[in-house]
Amino acid sequence: MIDDTISVKDTTGKVLVEIENFVKIYEGSSVKAVDGLNLKVNEGDIFGFIGRNGAGKSTTIKCLTGQLPFKDGKITVCGHDINTDPIAAKKCIGFVSDDHAVYEKMTGRQYVNFIADVFGVGDEREERIDSLKKQFSIESAFDKYIGSYSHGMKQKICLIASLVHEPDVWVLDEPLTGLDVVMMHQVKQAMTAHAAKGHAVFFSSHNLDVVERICNKAVIINHGKQLGVIDIAAFKNSGHGSLEEYFFELTGEGDETI
Repeated sequence: MIDDTISVKDTTGKVLVEIENFVKIYEGSSVKAVDGLNLKVNEGDIFGFIGRNGAGKSTTIKCLTGQLPFKDGKITVCGHDINTDPIAAKKCIGFVSDDHAVYEKMTGRQYVNFIADVFGVGDEREERIDSLKKQFSIESAFDKYIGSYSHGMKQKICLIASLVHEPDVWVLDEPLTGLDVVMMHQVKQAMTAHAAKGHAVFFSSHNLDVVERICNKAVIINHGKQLGVIDIAAFKNSGHGSLEEYFFELTGEGDETI
């Protein structure tokens, strides 16, 4: 488990996501994909969710965003139970998946406006869209069909669509995979800016250097089990070395790539 000197003890600000005793078992399996996850994400948090492939990160995110059902435990978003009040909970979430699934026969503009319609974005729509397309440097491709976009451009349109309704909770599953240096910088800046507005960012990542640099909290999950929630500021002053080194020490995974 996480060293008590670097675990999160006191939380401040409004709780935007609370996961309580969450367990997920896939149909036809007796194995717990996630086994007893407990955490709170507060306003202003940039919360890193770390673990190797198969640890339970994507499963947790899919349950948090209402894509997968679960029976054991409770997940609330802005006070709304994702199982009993899913529409209200989902309205508070902006989600970017790891597969960049979009309607490729739409233009970027059509797709973002479609998502804005789904979330009921009103008079502020055009101002937000203009700001976001400049932020992610996509002006020249915004009226082209998404099917013609590169991997990075598809990621950009997904990011813009996920932010157009100013979500309280921005959830990203491996958002930096396959991006170039400039795009990675834009995404990290966007995360920091979103949290600074009093919202929260919750993202899974294999890049522990990025988690250590931009997050204020992180949770490690290993073989479905939570090893603890880390206060990043306390960790940096703890003498444990890098977060990557501590991950290997804690999980006993050696030097394998996570």
